[in-house]
Amino acid sequence: MLEKILELDKNIFIFLNGLGAAKFDPFWEFITKQVRWTPFFLLILYFVYTKLNRKKELIYILVSISIIVLFTDQFTNVIKFYFQRLRPCSEPELSGIIRIVKSSDTFSFFSGHASNSMATMTFIFLLIRKYYKYAFLVFIFPLLFAYSRIYLGLHYPLDILTGYTVGGLFGFLFYKLYLKMIKNSEFTI
Repeated sequence: MLEKILELDKNIFIFLNGLGAAKFDPFWEFITKQVRWTPFFLLILYFVYTKLNRKKELIYILVSISIIVLFTDQFTNVIKFYFQRLRPCSEPELSGIIRIVKSSDTFSFFSGHASNSMATMTFIFLLIRKYYKYAFLVFIFPLLFAYSRIYLGLHYPLDILTGYTVGGLFGFLFYKLYLKMIKNSEFTI
């Protein structure tokens, strides 16, 4: 059964990766760099900041996001080391079949880009959903960010979906911890 799932995962990857074209490569290379999303992050923080009852609460939120990223990233690395799944770009069987826009010799399962982006955006979404009708748009970031990894030849779809699942779970759990942390404090969002 696992072999069939992995074969399907590989076939879906080959299809999605094959949709790429050289003229779009610079766009997806741009998308895959976290630092290039800085204006988006600043906009999101502005939206959060405008809804805070006390501006000092922003410090708690920034610390929480930092801990979420640190925890999620380290958990992802432990899982990658445990499973040691080769990235598509490093898979000899796929050589010459797929488009490799970017290479990496680290392991693939599961995507740190997907887990970190989904964890942070889940946390942010849960903070702002009652204030903004279109708060769900924060999920554009993890969708584009993680898809870039398939496009570039760095992750299989199962790596991305697992990263989304783990990230969403961690984002939710850290949101609940955050609420407990501020429950007895003077801050409320």
